[in-house]
Amino acid sequence: MEDLSQEEWASQLAEDENAVVLDVRTDAEVADGIIPNAIHIDIYKGQGFIDEVEALDKTKNYYVYCRSGNRSGQACAIMENLGFDNAYNLEGGILEWEGNLVNFE
Repeated sequence: MEDLSQEEWASQLAEDENAVVLDVRTDAEVADGIIPNAIHIDIYKGQGFIDEVEALDKTKNYYVYCRSGNRSGQACAIMENLGFDNAYNLEGGILEWEGNLVNFE
């Protein structure tokens, strides 16, 4: 697991052809906007979160974010324990994100 600044996360993501963006916020938070092409798995699902994450491809590089960076840090640690080699936490979360967001409405 690696904590990356907003700039590091965005630039590394842009050049990574094996990247998956993972949003671990709640449904209500996601309704406010999501980083384009992100997969949403709510970390508060507990075992459900673990089950869904375990089904993901462990050969991919995961760029994980939440609202402020705390839950995504926890998610990265969980992923590491599950055998994921490359999980990158977005420091400051979506609160500090300056890139594009898409809404579901």
